[in-house]
Amino acid sequence: MTIRRRLLSAAALLPLALLLGAQEPVQGGASVEAPAASDSGTGANGASQAAASTPTAGPSGPASGSGAGVAISGAGNSGSDPGAHAGGGGTIASPSPAGGEDGGTSAEAEAVAAAAVQGGADAGLTTLVTVPGLLPPAPVPSRLTAPPMAKLQTMPRAADLMARAKLQGERLVVKEKDGHTRALTVDPVLQASLTKILRDYEVPYGAAVVLEPSTGRVLALAEHSQAQPELRGLPYRAVFPAASIFKIVTGSALLEAGVTPTMEECFHGGKRRLTEKHLEDSERDGACYSLALAMGKSANVIFAKLTQKHLTADVLRRMAARFRFNREIDFVVPTDVSLAAVPEDGFALANTGAGFGDVYLSPLHGALLASVAANDGRWVDPVLVEPEQGSLLPPEGERVLTPEAARALTDMLEETVTHGTARGIFRERNFRVDNAVGKTGTLADRNPFRDYSWFVGFAPRDNPRVAVAALIVNDPKWRIRGTWLGREALRLGLERVPAPVELTAPASAAGKH
Repeated sequence: MTIRRRLLSAAALLPLALLLGAQEPVQGGASVEAPAASDSGTGANGASQAAASTPTAGPSGPASGSGAGVAISGAGNSGSDPGAHAGGGGTIASPSPAGGEDGGTSAEAEAVAAAAVQGGADAGLTTLVTVPGLLPPAPVPSRLTAPPMAKLQTMPRAADLMARAKLQGERLVVKEKDGHTRALTVDPVLQASLTKILRDYEVPYGAAVVLEPSTGRVLALAEHSQAQPELRGLPYRAVFPAASIFKIVTGSALLEAGVTPTMEECFHGGKRRLTEKHLEDSERDGACYSLALAMGKSANVIFAKLTQKHLTADVLRRMAARFRFNREIDFVVPTDVSLAAVPEDGFALANTGAGFGDVYLSPLHGALLASVAANDGRWVDPVLVEPEQGSLLPPEGERVLTPEAARALTDMLEETVTHGTARGIFRERNFRVDNAVGKTGTLADRNPFRDYSWFVGFAPRDNPRVAVAALIVNDPKWRIRGTWLGREALRLGLERVPAPVELTAPASAAGKH
């Protein structure tokens, strides 16, 4: 049997829509259009900044203001953040699940292309099937033409342990029909505080997840939707664009490719609009950022250029799979798989590396991404139910990054808080969180308009006690954004998980053995 026929035979076992999980640029000279929003790290707009300074219990009354910081249809953000995610001209060509918009791609061509992704011939197609996460388990929706949030539905009560939990003493407990009870790891005080913030600020859609990174113990799964009050399950739904949170994956791949945090890349433009011209080295390159500063400022053009120069689709896919994209997360509550489509090459690949691709993330997964760096590069599964006997001990965890790469990634994430898009929020008087690290992310849907803002991170950086993810989906008028909520989740989480007491021997015992 020829190689070609063997590929076609194997391809029959795979859904055609899943063979590549990628998107190709429009042919004929059309440019790729970046979405219209900004990674400014702003916690609240100018009209409502006072509300954003409200103590942790939440505001006593509603705050007002319009989304002055939100850019629509390529207008760009009014600030000067190099990490701004804003629109330009043209569109991304997103293939339909049936095989694309070019008149239909044959099964034969798709099978050959699928094998070529991994190096060609039979071994390449086998790799796609056998390596977890390299192949999306479902068609990846187009962010521009079919945003999956439009199909968001509530979680069935039977699966929603948090909705069924009752407070008994200082614990949340779920009682099953057979009379068996399960104590949850969630801290009721932290859960109530974060839920109150989301409700008081009347966020259209919002979620905050807090974990103990070393054990995976879930400390909070707060959620609220003012737009759909009956909606439940937001922390587990991967219908939200990952945006610049995906730079954590790209940055990790760049570190393994030999790019150091201090290595500089120069650029011209690309702060709000990203086009193929911005990826060309030019005499017009008048500014240079290190990889670490580019992470902190969420500089799209830097990540796009470095992706183009140092990464292949295969490398980026494999790193995404290690961070559990396109893979199930082992959790007691059904959790969506975070889908990621990585285009094969060209500007579409660079755009995905910068955070503009068809990549989706659940808030629970976002906190786990941050936990990888907090755990010296190890993945630790989340835990929601306390063990019936004994205590929950830190597991070994699966190795995602080397300890050296994890420390370098942590250094890069620290730039977000010290010099980057979250600097202002984390320096706010009376609400500071020292030694925090993290990443912001912002993107927007156009019709209907939805502004997605993220923060994922952990603190303190050297001995992490809490890791968080915060997501808010806003209308054009808004009160708080993900960075502000993420800072509060860190601050309140640290209050509930105090630093361990260091035991020292009394002075009288000095010199004794």
